[in-house]
Amino acid sequence: MPGKKSPGPSVKKPDTYEALKDKGMSKERAAKISNAQASKQKSKKKNNKS
Repeated sequence: MPGKKSPGPSVKKPDTYEALKDKGMSKERAAKISNAQASKQKSKKKNNKS
């Protein structure tokens, strides 16, 4: 990704964030969606360990 800045440490799924940004989504909305997906996956993993 030459020329692109990383989204920063607050974005948990940078690949998802970049894909949403490429589709024209705002930075804030793309970050919220990617972080929500990361949180959802994390909670699924936690539930499966029980």
